Amino acid sequence: MSRVVGATVDVLTHFATGLWTYADPRSEHLPMVKNPLPVAAIICGYLYFVLSLGPRLMKHRQPFNLDRVMLVYNAVQVIWCGYLIRECVRLAWGWKYSWTCQPLPTGMEVADYETAFGVWLYFILKIVDLLDTVFMVMRKNFRQISFLHVYHHSGMVFCIWLGAKVYPGGHHTLLGLINCIVHCFLYGYYFLSLVEPRVKRAWWKKYITLIQLVQFGMNVVHEALPFLIAGCEVDRRISGALVVQNVFMFVLFAEFYYKNYIRKAPEKTRKDT
Repeated sequence: MSRVVGATVDVLTHFATGLWTYADPRSEHLPMVKNPLPVAAIICGYLYFVLSLGPRLMKHRQPFNLDRVMLVYNAVQVIWCGYLIRECVRLAWGWKYSWTCQPLPTGMEVADYETAFGVWLYFILKIVDLLDTVFMVMRKNFRQISFLHVYHHSGMVFCIWLGAKVYPGGHHTLLGLINCIVHCFLYGYYFLSLVEPRVKRAWWKKYITLIQLVQFGMNVVHEALPFLIAGCEVDRRISGALVVQNVFMFVLFAEFYYKNYIRKAPEKTRKDT
């Protein structure tokens, strides 16, 4: 038993040391990439604020009216995601990458550095996404701060930081492209709901969640391909972890969809009769 524990500690120590010291040469010069401490501090600060400090500070305060701030925030999100979609198509998924098996390119050309920078920009966007929960706390919308919401936002920051650090390109970046497309719809909806509040009750609102479910399904299929294609040189450890993560997210979002759009539908019908 002691040998197993010792071997496990050695593996984890080796992994942590490698994670600390290694960064892809095309992204290691970018802020917060090489050293994990700033990212760990951001995630810990986020969790502390949204789960403890924020609710305590707001307990005896009136909710903040952040409509104008959020209008700008949602517009920035759509523009930022639109720019990243353009870069993904221009640099990789429009012509260069294989849709079924795309190992990490090892080139040091300008385009390779631009791809790494695009992945880094996506990582920074995931940090900006944390403001979603901060706004919920300041508006006292505590009901929306669910396990799904907090887990998704904090987990994305770490996962995309890891991608920017060791895998800034290749097969797994398709997930970022899909996510940016979905977020254009999502934050576009948020923007419209602030301009016209009736949009919040629109019949098509539930399809935003369905689009997110389709996203996770596509991610699972895409990351399963390296296991199904003989000779595919995509890192299967990362693909396996992403398959598990996206199945988990699919289950959580499916549960959210069921509770909010299927189970509540009969209840609403009974109230209306």
